[in-house]
Amino acid sequence: MRNILLILLTFIVALLSCKQTDKKAVNPFFSEYKTPFQVPPFDLIDTTHFLPAVERGIAEQNAEIDAIVNNPDAPSFDNTILAFDKSGKQLRKVSSVFGSLNSANTNPAMQALNRKISPLTTRHRDNISLNDKLFQRIKAVYEARLNSDLDPEQIRTIEKYYSDFIRNGANLSEADKEKLRKINQELSVNQIKFTENHLAETNVNFKLVVEKLEDLEGLSKEAIDAAAETAKASGLEGKWVFTLQKPSLLPFLTYASNRELREKLYRGYFMRGNNNNEYDNKDIILKILNLRVEKAKLLGYETFADYIIENNMAKTPQAVSEFLNELMLPAMAIAKKDRDEMQKLINREGDNFKLASSDWWYYAEKLKKLKYDLDESEMKPYFVLSNVRDGMFHVANKLFGITFTRIPDAPIYHPEVEVFEVKEADGSHVGVLYLDYHPRPGKNSGAWCGRFRSQTYEDGKKIYPVVTIVTNFTRPSGDTPALLSWDETQTLFHEFGHALHGLFTDGKYDRIAGNLPRDMVELPSQVMENWAGEPEVLKVYAKHYKTGEVIPDELIQRMQKASVFNEAFNTVEYIAASVLDIDWHSIREPKQVDVLTFEKESMDRIKLIDEIIPRYRTTYFSHIIGGYAAGYYVYLWAAVLDTDAFQAFVDSGDIYNKEIAARFRRHVLTEGGNDEGMIQYRKFRGQDPSKVPLLKKRGLL
Repeated sequence: MRNILLILLTFIVALLSCKQTDKKAVNPFFSEYKTPFQVPPFDLIDTTHFLPAVERGIAEQNAEIDAIVNNPDAPSFDNTILAFDKSGKQLRKVSSVFGSLNSANTNPAMQALNRKISPLTTRHRDNISLNDKLFQRIKAVYEARLNSDLDPEQIRTIEKYYSDFIRNGANLSEADKEKLRKINQELSVNQIKFTENHLAETNVNFKLVVEKLEDLEGLSKEAIDAAAETAKASGLEGKWVFTLQKPSLLPFLTYASNRELREKLYRGYFMRGNNNNEYDNKDIILKILNLRVEKAKLLGYETFADYIIENNMAKTPQAVSEFLNELMLPAMAIAKKDRDEMQKLINREGDNFKLASSDWWYYAEKLKKLKYDLDESEMKPYFVLSNVRDGMFHVANKLFGITFTRIPDAPIYHPEVEVFEVKEADGSHVGVLYLDYHPRPGKNSGAWCGRFRSQTYEDGKKIYPVVTIVTNFTRPSGDTPALLSWDETQTLFHEFGHALHGLFTDGKYDRIAGNLPRDMVELPSQVMENWAGEPEVLKVYAKHYKTGEVIPDELIQRMQKASVFNEAFNTVEYIAASVLDIDWHSIREPKQVDVLTFEKESMDRIKLIDEIIPRYRTTYFSHIIGGYAAGYYVYLWAAVLDTDAFQAFVDSGDIYNKEIAARFRRHVLTEGGNDEGMIQYRKFRGQDPSKVPLLKKRGLL
């Protein structure tokens, strides 16, 4: 009997083990997702699934391309452009999940996998872009487009694909195509290395460890408790640890009385990638920039900036430089006045030192308190994360009629993630929204909006989007909920604007659906920030976390009066980074230069004052490694559009004006890729944008 029981137990254990093995053996990317709204089944996805799924995706798209180029029928929109537009479904399916997770929840295994996958997908994209037979078919359709019975969306799709192929080297000689392949492979490898170094330098390689309570003077209880929890998690219980993540960094720079420690923490921040260690990015960024010069030259452009900006609303680097210079003049003048006032404050307090860049946040906060009787610690208790989230949902409901319903059983990739179904006013499905709020070691810094699935059409049926917002906001601490700074509050509204763009996009052709020019793509996000600070909106979501009291009118008034304070600093440090980006990408020949010397010369040319450094220095300027190369300026360009767009609501007397909201949704969010950016904007606004609302908002008039 005992032997029978033992055999039975062994059989059950083996069966359970088999089920676990089967669960991992079945690749979830190879079948339709059996989940709510077909979101990715994160509970079933294992790291080992990605590479086989990518390889299958590449093979399937290769077969689809072969079918297009070997089609004996004459090239047409349907058999060439549409067939190409819908190819690569499997590859998009796995790549969108892998890319999102590698940014939001990575680990050494995922990073190692990325080093394998990125060269594969780069080679695959080049194989398509440099496929002459495919290009000749696209070219034939392009040349006949105006004499065909095609609608404007079809014509624009043809034109964009034709332009893509030209810009990606389709007209190059075979020898030059091989050079381009080599450049793209090297760029892929170096960009991965830069990103991995940046992640390590931000999340791992630096900690400010404080051992004495008196060194925390000036900090709030919440900031101190959070630092104690970080220390405990680092095995340093009884101490306090501050990191380079913004929720830890900025409160310390803003409130800590200990100037020496403020400087130490800030130095850790601005020296990322510049510590002459294995994570140093100076040589890597120079390789990337020189490779981009070679690529631009190969494709017939003077500079990489010319190559990139040609596709934007600005069209030329010269137009960008003129735009930045125009705004830098008033911003710098006011920033200098603010600097001088802070220096006087230092002197009045009896201190004998010159204001340094690491002092700016601390003395700006003191100056704001003196001038407006307002500080961040007075505002923060009213910005409970969950309330801010509900506030932005409220704004979207008032503008567009949509609702957000929690999906409790949706698969998630981390326990902190929230998932919502988005529905129209009539209850019909719009899409799914993932929210991932807090920092962790495997998450890139900053905030962004991505896609686990973009909107598309398959056989005439709409496939709905799955959108994700990822941030690095202050965590709950003890019995205190997650309280956001005003900057974090605006950031959440900002990324939500990107999410609405992704959710509302509706187009038959993937190439143009939702595809805005880079310097217009921040319009949907930045315009949402305008609602965050409206008194009517604040009274909906800004409630004290202890008492539930709605934010008082008197505090709102002080916030509004102080709203332009320090905007000159924000504008100057931003423009400085934008100029640095343009200068690097305006190099005409590959060169061996000292990265720090080049950066200094760039900042000296615009006469940047010592008390302000660029928002991003070269060695940690991750935006220009990603999709913002020669394009970091776009946030300010789009700020002209967003403030002008919001002015339409203000002028109507109703910030929730549904007619204006419907026009914005249609011409910008839904159909924005159907024509050139300014044409779509004029369809919404009825006029060209004015800079005046932006100048007023930033106090630069």
